[in-house]
Amino acid sequence: MKAGLRHILLFAHILAVACSANRPSDHGAITPEYDKTSGKLQLLKFDSNNDGKIDTWSYMDGARVVRIEIDRDGDGKIDRWEYYDADRRLEKVGFSRANDGKEDAWSYTAPDGSIARIEVSTRRDGKVSRVEFYKAGILANAQEDTDGDGTPDKWETYEGDRLTVVAFDTSHRGSADRRLVYGADGSVRVEVDPAGDGHFVAAPNK
Repeated sequence: MKAGLRHILLFAHILAVACSANRPSDHGAITPEYDKTSGKLQLLKFDSNNDGKIDTWSYMDGARVVRIEIDRDGDGKIDRWEYYDADRRLEKVGFSRANDGKEDAWSYTAPDGSIARIEVSTRRDGKVSRVEFYKAGILANAQEDTDGDGTPDKWETYEGDRLTVVAFDTSHRGSADRRLVYGADGSVRVEVDPAGDGHFVAAPNK
């Protein structure tokens, strides 16, 4: 959230400069683009480190920031996408897990600025298939659609930095029927819910 606020303040300054004239800034670092018909500001291009290369693109709806794309490492590929709501508040931040310029994950912040949720497109097709939930910035649990049918079939539970339970829906009934329970000592216990009533028992030995 702090990064989002920093960019809002930065672009408030850029916007003031851009709106003062329909031309780049005196230093050539900021370049505004306007709609040819309405004259409304559509895009601000910014060279944040003055190396002669544009590294920040702010997509605008007039005076309102809609989205900011940033190439932080200067490799020519976007590695951060910021999305803002109608009140100019940061809604989510997109990033590329492979650092290849393709957006495949999005983080959402809690009121205190910590990460509340991360959504991931595991197949990198733009569709969210995994959602991770955080408490005080620490991963608490996650759910995932591993077969692409639109319904979660895998659930993970964490305690601190330790994975404690992984549950699976192997029968496609919409709820877990099998799970692995991990002990603090490194042991693993397999449990099943044959009746589908949420009551797990030790899996029979084969």
